[in-house]
Amino acid sequence: MPDPATYRPAPGEIPTSPGVYRFRDPHGRVIYVGKAKNLRSRLSSYFQDLSNLHSRTQTMVTTAASVEWTVVGTEVEALALEYSWIKQFDPRFNVKYRDDKSYPFLAVTMADEFPRAQVMRGAKRPGTRYFGPYGHAWAIRETLDLLLRVFPIRTCSAGVFRRAGQSGRPCLLGYIDKCSAPCVGRISPEDHKALAQDFCDFMAGDTARFVRRIERQMQEAAASMEYEQAARLRDDVQALQRALEKNVVVLGDATDADIFALVGDDLEAAVQVFHVRGGRIRGQRGWVVEKVEDVTDAQLVEHLLQQVYGGEGEASVPREVLVPVLPPDPQQVMAWLAGLRGSKVDVRVPQRGEKRELAETVRKNAEHALVLHRTRRAGDLTTRSQALREIQEALDLATAPLRIECYDVSHTQGTYQSASMVVFEDGLPRKSEYRSFSIRGPEGEGARDDTAAMYEVITRRFRRYLADRARSGELELDLESGEVDAEVEAAEDKKRFAYPPHLVVVDGGPPQVAAAQRALDDLGVTDVALCGLAKRLEEVWVPNDDYPVILERSSEGLYLLQRVRDEAHRFAITQHRKRRSKGMTVSVLDDVPGLGPARQKALLTHFGSVKRLRAASVEEIASVRGMGTTTAEAVVAALAGPGARPAAGPGTEPTAGPGPEPAARPPAPDVPPTAPDGDPAGILTP
Repeated sequence: MPDPATYRPAPGEIPTSPGVYRFRDPHGRVIYVGKAKNLRSRLSSYFQDLSNLHSRTQTMVTTAASVEWTVVGTEVEALALEYSWIKQFDPRFNVKYRDDKSYPFLAVTMADEFPRAQVMRGAKRPGTRYFGPYGHAWAIRETLDLLLRVFPIRTCSAGVFRRAGQSGRPCLLGYIDKCSAPCVGRISPEDHKALAQDFCDFMAGDTARFVRRIERQMQEAAASMEYEQAARLRDDVQALQRALEKNVVVLGDATDADIFALVGDDLEAAVQVFHVRGGRIRGQRGWVVEKVEDVTDAQLVEHLLQQVYGGEGEASVPREVLVPVLPPDPQQVMAWLAGLRGSKVDVRVPQRGEKRELAETVRKNAEHALVLHRTRRAGDLTTRSQALREIQEALDLATAPLRIECYDVSHTQGTYQSASMVVFEDGLPRKSEYRSFSIRGPEGEGARDDTAAMYEVITRRFRRYLADRARSGELELDLESGEVDAEVEAAEDKKRFAYPPHLVVVDGGPPQVAAAQRALDDLGVTDVALCGLAKRLEEVWVPNDDYPVILERSSEGLYLLQRVRDEAHRFAITQHRKRRSKGMTVSVLDDVPGLGPARQKALLTHFGSVKRLRAASVEEIASVRGMGTTTAEAVVAALAGPGARPAAGPGTEPTAGPGPEPAARPPAPDVPPTAPDGDPAGILTP
C-alpha cells in the first residue's frame, strides 16, 4: 500500500492558481479527479494526518502513487476540464451516477434526408432531437399516434422504407394518412423535413401556434362549405388537445425549468429531475448515486449538473435550474451553463409558490426511488465485499481482487477460433473493457488445441500490457513538480491494456491453468494471481498445485467466480458465432474485378436483390453511382456464368468460407421484415 508521504509534492511547488488535479495508482491509472480554486490549499488537505481524513479519502490517498495537476485560467474552465476528465478516465473514487432504470426518449432523426420519429434508449446520437425521457415506451407511442394525424412524418425502419420505395407501394400508415409517404415520392425531402421540424417545435412546447393555425383553416373550410375538410381539421384539433392533456400543466407561466431533488445518506443517494417545458412536465429521470468519495450535498449537486448538462448541448439547458441546495460556487456553475445555452441560466433554490410545491413532489419521488433501490439491492454491497474477501482468503491473495479478468475459448471443431476477455471490477461487470481475440496460431491457421489458444490469448494480452507500460515511459510526467505539460496531456490517451488485473481466471482445469501460467512466466509477469474454474465439479485450480481449492456450494466467492466464468463463456460464443457467420457468407460478386464491398452494397441497395440485378442490363448497372461500363459488363458476365451463387445481401462483408461451394438455392419469397419491437410492418404504433 503506497504511503502518501512518498509522493507528496513540496508545498512551494504547487501553484495557488485554479486548476484540476488527478491522483494515479502505481499502474498509472487515474483513480480520482478534482478541481480547486487554489491548488496548493486543496492538495495540501490530502496529505495531512490520515486519522483526520474521511475513511474513503484515506483509501484513495493510500491507493494512489502520484498526483499531478493542470493550471487553468478561470474556475469555469476548471469545472469544464474536470467534467471532461471524469468522462474520459471514469475514476474509481469519483461519484458514480447510475440510472435507476433505462428511460425511453421520443427521438426524431433530423440529420437524415427523411427524418424518422421513433423510440430510442441509450447514448444520444448527434443530429437527433430528443424529447422526454418518458416513464414508459407505450406513453411515447400513444402520443406519437395522436400527433401523426397532424404531423404525418415517417416512423418506419430503414428496411421497410427501402422496400416500399422499391415496390412503389407505401405501408399501411401511408394509406390511412398517418404518414406522408416520402418513400414513394408523395412529399419532397424539403417539405418532409419542414414537417418534421414542425413536429419538433410542437413537442418542444410551441403548441398554441399549431392549434390556432388548424382552427383558422377549419373556419376557412367551413366558410367555403368544404364541410368534410372542416370535419377532418376539427378532428386534428381534438387530437392535438388530447396529446396536450397527457402532459399536465404544473406551472402557469409557461416556465422552462429543470427541478432536481436529492435524498440520501452517507453511502448512497437518489436523485430525481422533472423536465418542465412550457409549464408542462415533459419528462422525468432518476439516478442512484454511490458516494465513493466524501462529498456534501452541495458538491453532489455540482457533480449532478455536470452529469446532466455536460455533454448534451445547449438545447437541453433550460432558463431555470431549481436545485435542493446551491452548489459551492453557484456563480461559476451559472457561467458554465450559460456558455452551453448561449444565454443566461438561473440556478437557485425555490422558496415559495408553485415551484416550491413542485420541488417537494420531486423530493417525494426521490424518496420513493431510494426506498425501491434499497429494497432491490438489499445486502448487495455487503455480498460483493464478502465474495471478494472469500476469494482473497481461498487463493491466499495479499489484497481483495478488485479487478478480475476471465478468459475463454470458443470454436467449431477447431475452426473460427475466438477467445474472450471479460472484466469485473468491484464484483460488477465492466463491459466497456471487454475484448475479443481471433486466434491466429503459429502459422496463421489457428491453435492446435484449447491450451495453445489460451497460451496465445494470455501472451497477447499481457504483451500488450507490457508494451503500453513501456510506451508510457515516453510520456513520463515530471513527478517532482507534478505539473502536466500541455503537449504531454494532448499525447496521453486511454490505454486499453495498460492496467493489470488482480486476478486472472481461465475457463478450465489444470491444462488451461498451466498454459496461462507458462505465458505469464515467459513474459516475466509475476504480480498477477491466476486460477482456473473447472465446469464439472466447479473446482478452483491454481498453478503448480495437485489438488484444487474447494469452495462451499453456497459460497458468495464461488458464485462470483461462476458469474465471471459464465459471462466469459457467453461473450466467447457470441464472438465465435459472428466470425463463423461472416466466414460462411459467400457472394457471386466477390470474384468480379474492381467490385469491392462498397460497390456490392450499392448495387444490392439499388436493385434490391441479386435476382433483379441479374435481370438488369449493362446500361442499367452502369447508371448506379460509382459503377462504370467495364465493371458493369464484368458484373453481367459473372451473374450469367455457371455456378452463380446467391448474394449475401446488403450490409454484409462476405468472405470465402471453407469447404465445397454450396449449391444455388431458389430465392426466398418476399417476406416483410420484422421491426425491433415485433411490429411486422416496422411501424411505430401504439
